[in-house]
Amino acid sequence: PPAEPLTERRQAGGVRTIVLNNPRRRNALSLPMLQSLRRDLLHDVKSRELRVIVIAAEGPVFCSGHDLKELSSEDDVKHHSQVFELCAEVMTLIQKLPVPVIAKVNGLATAAGCQLVASCDIAVASEKSQFATPGVNIGLFCSTPAVALGRSLPRKVALEMLFTGQPLSAHEALMHGLVSKVVPEDKLEEETMKISQKICESSKSVLALGKATFYRQITQDLDTAYKITTKVMVDNLTLRDGQEGIEAFVQKRKPVWSH
Repeated sequence: PPAEPLTERRQAGGVRTIVLNNPRRRNALSLPMLQSLRRDLLHDVKSRELRVIVIAAEGPVFCSGHDLKELSSEDDVKHHSQVFELCAEVMTLIQKLPVPVIAKVNGLATAAGCQLVASCDIAVASEKSQFATPGVNIGLFCSTPAVALGRSLPRKVALEMLFTGQPLSAHEALMHGLVSKVVPEDKLEEETMKISQKICESSKSVLALGKATFYRQITQDLDTAYKITTKVMVDNLTLRDGQEGIEAFVQKRKPVWSH
């Protein structure tokens, strides 16, 4: 029989769910898995119907990181470079997309799988989830996961994870800012959809501008950040939905977004 797709994409009510679908290989981010994930993220991404993307996974492991079989000495440096470059492209793509991306985590997320969670805009995790960067234990320091991890967690927490390989529990991940919410496993779908549906109530064009600006200003010094965002606030007012929202508020009615 034909092999099952490595990712599955479904969409309803403005919410696209992308499911990592290779539980037998612990949803490892092999080259084909990364290619499939990139395709699903980019599919018709400018459509007005697409408002939120949720990344979920089949099986007890959300994502175990890179497929170590691809990183053996049997493959050459060119192949290894291709794997890490595509992974970096997918991680940065998530933050460049015009819609919010939510990680829905139910299980273990390690190494580049932890990087994937850290790269998403929002992350909702079940209480049984755990997060780790254990590459140091096999002689491959998690340097690329550290990029996303170091931007989501306090430095000393990130470095303890990177130096020891020890996992964070879901509640520790919440305390340190790696995830947004922790819920019982049976409430994970409900909570993720609640957040998604709330996002769907807003203007896509306004959210796209806001998301792009957030990531642009967050790496700047305070003065530069305010210069960037002051201009964007003025630009926001030139959007049709910027004016529609203000008019609706003044007229005490629900806005009708054009997106």
